[in-house]
Amino acid sequence: MQNGSRLTGRTAFVSGSGQNIGRAIALRLADEGCAIVVNGSRDSAAAEQTAAMVRERGAEALVAMGDVSDAQAVQTIAKAALERFGRVDILVNNAAVRPHKPFLETTDEDWSRVIDTALTGAFRLSRAFLPGMVDNGWGRIVNFAGMKAIRGYFEGAPISAAKHGVWGMTKALSEEFAPKGITANVISPGQIRKETETVDDPKRVASIPVGSMGRPEDIAGTVAFLVSDDARFVTGQMIAVNGGEET
Repeated sequence: MQNGSRLTGRTAFVSGSGQNIGRAIALRLADEGCAIVVNGSRDSAAAEQTAAMVRERGAEALVAMGDVSDAQAVQTIAKAALERFGRVDILVNNAAVRPHKPFLETTDEDWSRVIDTALTGAFRLSRAFLPGMVDNGWGRIVNFAGMKAIRGYFEGAPISAAKHGVWGMTKALSEEFAPKGITANVISPGQIRKETETVDDPKRVASIPVGSMGRPEDIAGTVAFLVSDDARFVTGQMIAVNGGEET
């Protein structure tokens, strides 16, 4: 394991972990000693690839496919995770959809799809795994916002609404469950290069003080810290990982 084994014996559920940031998080937590529940909504081949990469690192992996916007699917994947590992100590709510559409063209269906995935999905997964965290006196929840979403997403009102909702829910969870040994935090990524992109976009780099776009591994490293015992005193916070851009 490349980065040590701070989380040996823990199990992490990472939604949307078939590629990019979600995959990087799954792999980093596997390096830290976690068993990983890999989740995706449609691309089972990508999820299986992530699971294979986790196993190559010497960690256990389970693929639990299901759309987190669907209540029944959440029940099914949560049950599969708990039946396999007995507990989920770490929940990373990474799944999201980000359609771009002018506000006046946004339909009820468009709105609900975004909210149900990013906000309601995070709510349902948290509700599914928090009882076990409470029983064990230890747990970590990491949710995601996004620099553009917090600023106000151009032609993405439901995205901003969902992510502000996630931020509010996270603060509420941190207040309620901190006495139980459970932390809840939000990561707000800046401009992160996809794993398939080999070079930075110069136009995007121009606004980033550090002079480069971020990598999925930059987000994964922040997650690894937040879910470790080193971050036991960090809860209810939004951590911007954006190379110094103004939020």
